[in-house]
Amino acid sequence: MPPPRRPFRAKPLAEFLPDALDPLVARLGMSQATLVLDWAEIVGERLAGVCEPARLRWPPRGPKSDPTKASEPATLMLRVAPGMGLEIQHLAPVLIERVNAHLGWRCIGKIALRAEPFSPKRKPKRKPPVADPRARAEAERLAEGIEDEALKAALTRLGTAALAEKRR
Repeated sequence: MPPPRRPFRAKPLAEFLPDALDPLVARLGMSQATLVLDWAEIVGERLAGVCEPARLRWPPRGPKSDPTKASEPATLMLRVAPGMGLEIQHLAPVLIERVNAHLGWRCIGKIALRAEPFSPKRKPKRKPPVADPRARAEAERLAEGIEDEALKAALTRLGTAALAEKRR
């Protein structure tokens, strides 16, 4: 009798990504793809927009090195947008601390910067929703008694957004 078949469960692509990227980033000296994949979480969105990890450079170990002795920490090579090197250099101790905390051990000892143009991975900006004409008319009707034009316009915009959201 054949073994019972398990029901097929679709898995999100994000579950396969670290396993697929690990061999690729290993060539760059990185042991885990999480450093690349979680970069924005590690350093924050603002810094992730101006720098990204390029590679890890480990110090050479001689053939007579003691395997029980802890190895020297690596140098994290960062690709930095032109003009941002000084700020990243100033924040290097904080970045080292965040990366080491994320990886769970003292992996990074120093940071080296390479000023190269790169295209940061940014989230697309959300377009504002199209105003519902009925919601706008209702908001204008509710704001009719207000004499201050700036306040009236602001309340109309707020009312339009609130009423449009309520109808969804």
